[in-house]
Amino acid sequence: MHPQIINVNDVQLVPRPTVYAAKGPAAERFDASTGHISGRLGARLLGYNVTTIPPGKRAFPFHNHRVNEEMFFILEGTGEIRLGENRHPIRAGDIIACPPGGKQSAHQIINTGNIELKFLAVSTQLPDISEYPDSGKFGVYMELRSSAGAQPQVFRYIGREELNVDYWDGE
Repeated sequence: MHPQIINVNDVQLVPRPTVYAAKGPAAERFDASTGHISGRLGARLLGYNVTTIPPGKRAFPFHNHRVNEEMFFILEGTGEIRLGENRHPIRAGDIIACPPGGKQSAHQIINTGNIELKFLAVSTQLPDISEYPDSGKFGVYMELRSSAGAQPQVFRYIGREELNVDYWDGE
C-alpha cells in the first residue's frame, strides 16, 4: 500500500502511556486505547487517530479548545456526546464537529453502550489552550515535529487560573 494510505483495520491500538493514564478516582470513569496515524502518514497540519473506549468509560475529560478544531467519525458502537450543556446519542456513521470556542463548545464522548466505542478523530495541530469546565483547569499545549515519523517535542502545562503568578514574578 502507498505510504500515505492506511486502512483503519490496520491501525494498531495501544493503551495510554502511564503518564496519560487516569489515576485515582478518575480511573473509574476514564479509559481508552489509541492508534496514532498522522505521523505514520507524514501529515503536517492535521492529527488523526483511532480511539476506542470501553463500555461505561470516557476517553478524555469534558473540554474545549480555544484554537484547534476537532472532528469525530464514529466507526463502531454507541454512546453519547456532551456538547456544551447538552447530551446527544451517537452511533456508528455519525460525524461530529467540535469547532474551537469557549466553554459553550466543550465536548466529551462517553461510551454508554455494551461494546467498545470506536471512532476516528481528526484535528488541527496548532498551539492550543484547552479549558476543562468540570474541574476548572486549563491546559496549554504545543507539539513540534521536525519530520514525518519523528517523535514530537511537546510542551504541556496544566493549571488553574487562581494559581496565576504576576508577569514580573521572579524577574
